Amino acid sequence: MTEPDPNQTVQEDQSQREPSHNGTGQAENAPENLSAAPVEPRPASRSKVLVMAVAAIVVIAALYLINQRWIKPAVSGSTANNAAHPMAPEFSLKDLSGNRINLADLRGKVVLLDFWATWCGPCRIEIPGFVALQRRYGDQGLTVVGVLTEDDPANVPEFAAEMSKDGVTMNYPVVVGDDRLGELYGGFVGLPTTFLIGRDGRIYAKHEGAAPVSVFESEIKELLAASGNSAATNFKGAGGEGSSDEIALGDPDTVNSEVPGINLTKLTAEQKAAFEKRLEQLPCSCGCKNPNVLECRKNDRNCSVSLKIAQDELAKMLGKAPATSQLTSPEPVTSAQR
Repeated sequence: MTEPDPNQTVQEDQSQREPSHNGTGQAENAPENLSAAPVEPRPASRSKVLVMAVAAIVVIAALYLINQRWIKPAVSGSTANNAAHPMAPEFSLKDLSGNRINLADLRGKVVLLDFWATWCGPCRIEIPGFVALQRRYGDQGLTVVGVLTEDDPANVPEFAAEMSKDGVTMNYPVVVGDDRLGELYGGFVGLPTTFLIGRDGRIYAKHEGAAPVSVFESEIKELLAASGNSAATNFKGAGGEGSSDEIALGDPDTVNSEVPGINLTKLTAEQKAAFEKRLEQLPCSCGCKNPNVLECRKNDRNCSVSLKIAQDELAKMLGKAPATSQLTSPEPVTSAQR
C-alpha cells in the first residue's frame, strides 16, 4: 500500500490556500480521484503536527502584516446615523488633469468620495462599480470623486491603462489627497474608505473596506430622492435604521494648527510664540532627521513621539498635569515605534 508523502501533502495544501497571482483562481496539481484505490493515511506524528501548526501561525501572521489592506475589506463596515450627519470637510484640490475640484461647488449633488490607492486590491475591485454608478446616475445628480491616498500620482496612468484592458474607463475625477485631508475625514484604518455626501453637504454614510455596489446604489438612491439642497430625511443606509454609530471627523482646529495635531485656540498670541519656541528647544527622539520637536510636527504629522511631547508641553502651559514629563529628553525610539 502506497503511503502519501507528508511533505508533498503540506506543499499542495499551502499552494491551494495562497492567493492566485495570475487571476485565474485555478488550483494546479489537483489531487486525483482515489476512490478506486482507497489508501488509509498514516497518523501524523506529534512533532510533525506541531511543526505544521507553528508554520501555519507564522504564515498567517506574515500575511496579516503584509496584506492588512486586503484583510480589512473582508468585513466591510458601514455607518449611517439618522440623528446627526456631520458636514463634510471642505477641500479644494486639483485633479490629475490640473482642474480644480471644490467640494463646495458640488453642493446640491450627491457625492461619492472614495479614498483609494493604486496598490490597494479592494480599491481596484470597487472601481468598476463606481464607474457604472457614475454612468447610471450622473444625469440625476451623482458625482463620484476619487481621492488618491498614500500613493504617487505617477502610478495612476499605468493603473488606468490596466483597467482599460478590462474594459473599464474611469469616468470621474481623481484628486490627490494628503495627510491633512485624511485627518479631517477622521483618519483611516485601511483603504478603501468611502463617504456618501448628500445634497445638503452632510455625510450620511461611511464605508471602511470594499462594499458591494448594490449597497452604494441603494444609499445613492435614497440621497438622490432629496430635492435641491435639502436633507435626506429618514435616511436608513446600510447601517440600518436607528444605528447608534457616529461618523467621527477630525477637529479642524487641531488638523489645521500651526503645530499639526495640537489645538492652540486656547493660547494667546504671546503664548503661541512661547509654545513654539519651547518645542524648538526640545530634541526629537523618534529617529528622524528633524532638529527639534516643532520641525518634526511640521514635517511628519504621523509621528506619535513628537505629538506626545507637544501635548505634554501644551498641558503644562495651560496648567494641566501632563501624562508624562518631557522636561528631559525621552528615551530614543526606533522608526518602527512611531
